Amino acid sequence: MSRREEYESRVEAFLLPMMEEYGFELVDVEYVKEAGTWYLRAYIDKEGGFTVDDCETVSRRLSDWLDEKDFIDDSYILEISSPGLGRPLKKEKDFKRSLGEQVEVKLYKAVDRQKEIAGKLLAFDGDTVTLGFEDGSEAVLKRKDIALIRLAFDF
Repeated sequence: MSRREEYESRVEAFLLPMMEEYGFELVDVEYVKEAGTWYLRAYIDKEGGFTVDDCETVSRRLSDWLDEKDFIDDSYILEISSPGLGRPLKKEKDFKRSLGEQVEVKLYKAVDRQKEIAGKLLAFDGDTVTLGFEDGSEAVLKRKDIALIRLAFDF
C-alpha cells in the first residue's frame, strides 16, 4: 500500500462512523498533489444536500483527529466538500446508484477515434462498464481504459 493509499484509508476509516452518526455519505477521500501542494479532500453528501454547517462539523472533527494522530508527514490543505453535480463514479455503490442513468466517460486513449463517450450505464463489473446508446447499440469498455466516469448533466 502506498503512502497516499494509507493516508486515504486511515481518514476513510475515521470518517465512516461519523458519516453514519450524522446520516451523511462518504463519497470519496483523496490525497493528491496539485501544483506543488498536497491536498487531503473528503467528498461528502447527504439526502437533500450538504450544507456549510455540515461541512464545518466534519472539518472540525477531522482536523482535530488529524492533529492528534499526526500521521501525515507532508504539509497539506484539508478540504471537505460536496462531490458536486459531475461527481465521479468510483466505488461499486456509485455504479449501482447510477444504473440506468446517463454518464460521460473519458478514456485514456481513443476507441474508434473517440476519447469521450456518453451513454446510459447499463451494467458494470470489476473489469468492464457497459453503455447503451439511443440507436440501441451498446459498448463494453474496460475499466482500466477509463480515466473518468461521471453522471452526465444537462442545463
